[in-house]
Amino acid sequence: MPGFIAKPEDIPVVLLAGGRSSRMGVNKAFALLAGESLLARISSKIGERQSRPIALNADTDWPDAMGMLLVPDSIPGKLGPLAGVLAAMQDAILRYPQVSHVATIPIDTPFFAPDLIARLADVLHGPDEIAIAASLGQDHPVFGLWPVSAATDLERWIVSDEKRRVRDFLALHKVLQVEFPAIETAIGPLDPFFNINTPADLAEAETWLAALESMP
Repeated sequence: MPGFIAKPEDIPVVLLAGGRSSRMGVNKAFALLAGESLLARISSKIGERQSRPIALNADTDWPDAMGMLLVPDSIPGKLGPLAGVLAAMQDAILRYPQVSHVATIPIDTPFFAPDLIARLADVLHGPDEIAIAASLGQDHPVFGLWPVSAATDLERWIVSDEKRRVRDFLALHKVLQVEFPAIETAIGPLDPFFNINTPADLAEAETWLAALESMP
């Protein structure tokens, strides 16, 4: 019997690429992992399971959106990941007024489970709940299903809260966590939400990917 969201594949998805990539030194969306850009790898991975076109939260001068609709922050100043979440909510309200939630996924975390969105959707019981991912005792709120009903509240919070901590906003709402286990590889367990912020992280990701591909 389906849960609150009968068809998780119909949830609109926005990839978050609005960060500054300051620690990478270049735009990490185009950093190559096994010869494929992170943006291409993640958009392909998530797009295989979703029925709606994937959108990209990035600046309007983004060099190559790979055919995805650009969804820039509606509040200027690069005010953190929740500004991207807000843009995703606002875009969903405009393009898909019948949906209750929008999914966000960052472009720097390539090892997340392919059924991520379905598993997050499975715990939702109502239109105002937030579902976020967790692993190894740590939550990963930018991997989340966000209720579009919270858009006005989130916009007000972003412009009024000086620290803009994601967890502070979550504390104001009903949040459900979904735990994702470590991925077993030939060299040990891999956090499915290992993210790439620096060239060293990218090199480590190459090692993890090789270990995954060597598994029978």
